[in-house]
Amino acid sequence: MTRRLKHWGWGYEDEQPSHDDVRAAATFISGQLGFGSLEPERPVPLGDISLPAPRLHPPASLAEICSADTYERALHSYGRSYRDVVRAFRGRFDHPPDVVAHPRDEAEVAEVLDWAVGCGAAVIPFGGGTSVVGGVEPRVGEGYDGVVTLDLKRLDRVLEIDEVSLAARIQAGATGPVLERQLAEHGLTLRHFPQSFEFSTLGGWVATRAGGHFATLYTHIDDLVESVRAITPSGVWQSRRLPGSGAGVSPDRMLIGSEGMLGVITEAWMRVRRKPIHRASAAVRFGSFAAGAEAVRALSQSGLYPANCRLIDAAEAKLTGAGDGIHAVLVLGFESADHDVQPWMSLALRCCVDHGGSRERRGEAGAASAGSVGSWRQAFLRAPYLRDTFVAMGVLSETFETAITWDRFSDFHATVSAGVSTAVREVCGSGSVSCRFTHVYPDGPAPYFTILAPARRGAELEQWAEIKPAASEAVLAGGGTITHHHAVGRDHRPWYDRQRPRLFADALAAAKAVVDPRAVLNPGVLIDPG
Repeated sequence: MTRRLKHWGWGYEDEQPSHDDVRAAATFISGQLGFGSLEPERPVPLGDISLPAPRLHPPASLAEICSADTYERALHSYGRSYRDVVRAFRGRFDHPPDVVAHPRDEAEVAEVLDWAVGCGAAVIPFGGGTSVVGGVEPRVGEGYDGVVTLDLKRLDRVLEIDEVSLAARIQAGATGPVLERQLAEHGLTLRHFPQSFEFSTLGGWVATRAGGHFATLYTHIDDLVESVRAITPSGVWQSRRLPGSGAGVSPDRMLIGSEGMLGVITEAWMRVRRKPIHRASAAVRFGSFAAGAEAVRALSQSGLYPANCRLIDAAEAKLTGAGDGIHAVLVLGFESADHDVQPWMSLALRCCVDHGGSRERRGEAGAASAGSVGSWRQAFLRAPYLRDTFVAMGVLSETFETAITWDRFSDFHATVSAGVSTAVREVCGSGSVSCRFTHVYPDGPAPYFTILAPARRGAELEQWAEIKPAASEAVLAGGGTITHHHAVGRDHRPWYDRQRPRLFADALAAAKAVVDPRAVLNPGVLIDPG
């Protein structure tokens, strides 16, 4: 029997904890945070959800791979942002797709596209549905006679492996665990592990320029792509497979980050590697986040390129069990398939000590039994599941991330933290804003901010609608990017429009007009439909 994903939150239906378990978790969490209800709400059952009748009906040739039942339409109505989970939790589905198609091969992808174009429908490419920026929500505006969501998860095979060049041709619908299992049979790995790894897909990673496992050097999926193939309403878009090329604007780069508005990505040749067998990890404490940032800057410019280099401020470290609430914590790691990494770790730790850091020893006060590294990793993997409980108990929980150069970081961090904290207090009465680095570069870090605050039940969307603009305006005003690895979707569009050059937007619209002249592919992401 195939396991079903929850139609409203993170994970599978059979993983949903009992209400008693949720209540117990709420009691513990509220004690830690100082807010949140001890009596969590229950999600609206699927059987109580009423959706408008579908406006479209697939032709007989596609009926076998299409569905219009309530579960499929509800599941494909949203991604998994806080705003998405709140609406689905309360049974509110404003813009469900009319039909969900599950193609089994490229021919069926093309057939669905042809049908949708012919009947004036919009098409939403859908991988794991883990978007946190409105990237898969069928909110397409006027001018369409319906919406078809194109779920690609049946295209999930590793089709070919080049062990000489260390590359693999992989279908776009393969989730992280599915593709890793197939690569492991050959002793290989893609080693791209975003937080959504369990459910997100290769095509989704490529389409959204996802950030992955590496905190330095190979930080985005871009670095692992060798060539991409996509189906568009005007034909096939496929690049030549090469290790590198200076032949004009890269066709791969145009598709990477295109969020489904230029074509439906069906497969890609990806650079893979031998599975690591040498690993070293450590946690380093700093007296302040600023001191830790200086150490991380030195590490990022040292040429050591640690696989993990995540600086966590004191508040977030305490909340995740990785620290004592006084010290910032640096989670540091090296790994390799062919050489001992301890010399690199020794050099990195020496750099940290030179900047006032001290290595954590197991059993030290404030560190959980698993140590700061293990505690942080467990909290990182648990976070998407935990947010479902936050919603049930009335805790506003959301994140935003960016990137900024080192010369501007100190002022940027202080200004953004203060501005968003003020907005949170004004809107929610209390709450916290914490920060960590998810990725670091020689020229700057990628700060990732987490907001936790008391929510007013029934008014969560209005609260977030006030806080989100305050955060986005602070980021843009400080010179940061509106997104480092969460993509643009529909939620970041107002600020993305201001960040990009106007002529580039016009050029992107012109490209869209060529490959998708009727603007059926994911209308509203990146640009407005022409």
